[in-house]
Amino acid sequence: MKPKSYFVTGIGTDVGKTVVSSILVNLLKADYWKPIQAGDLHFTDSMKIEKWCNGVHIHPERFRLTQPMSPHAAAERDNVEIHLKNFCLPNTENHLIVEGAGGLLVPLNDNQMIIDLIQYLQIDVVLVSQHYLGSINHTLLSIEALLNRQIPIAGIIFNGDENKDTESIITSTYDIKVIGRIPKINNLNNPYDEFKSAYNSLNIG
Repeated sequence: MKPKSYFVTGIGTDVGKTVVSSILVNLLKADYWKPIQAGDLHFTDSMKIEKWCNGVHIHPERFRLTQPMSPHAAAERDNVEIHLKNFCLPNTENHLIVEGAGGLLVPLNDNQMIIDLIQYLQIDVVLVSQHYLGSINHTLLSIEALLNRQIPIAGIIFNGDENKDTESIITSTYDIKVIGRIPKINNLNNPYDEFKSAYNSLNIG
C-alpha cells in the first residue's frame, strides 16, 4: 500500500479522535502528527499516542498552547498568531495520521478554521462520529461541509455501540464509506488490548 496521509477529525470535541488515531497508527504502522495542541501539556495527545502505540514516530506539534481552549483563543492568551502558512506536512516515507483539534469549524484565527487547514494540507479525511442526541445533525453537517469544499473523505468511523437508526440515515443520506466501528474503550490508561478487537473490522485501504 502506497504511503498515504489521513486527517482525523470529529463531529465535535471528545468524540474519540485520539483513540481512533491510535488505532489507525497501529493498524497502518503510521507516523503521527498533532499540528496544534491546546492545553493539557502535561499529557498531550502526542504523549497518549506514544504510550498506546509501540515504536511510533511522532512529529512535534507546530503549536503547543497552554490553555485548553479553541486554538484562536488559546493562541491569543499565549500571544501567538496561527496562520495556514505556518503548517506543512512532515516529511516521512510512512503513512501519516494527522489529528485535528475539535471539529471542522473550530477557529484557528479570526478568519480561518480547521477545515481550511485540511484543505491547505490537501489531505483526505477520516471522520469520527459518536452516537448521542444530535449526532446525526452534527455528522451530516460535517460531511456536507467537507463535500462543499471538495475535500476527499476516506470514510467515517463510528465510535461506540452500534446504533442502526443513526448509522443508516447517515449512510443513506450521503454515499460515504464506513471504515468501521470501534468499541467503547473502558481503560484509557492502557487501552491497547481493547484496541485489538477493533482492528479486523476497520477497512481504511
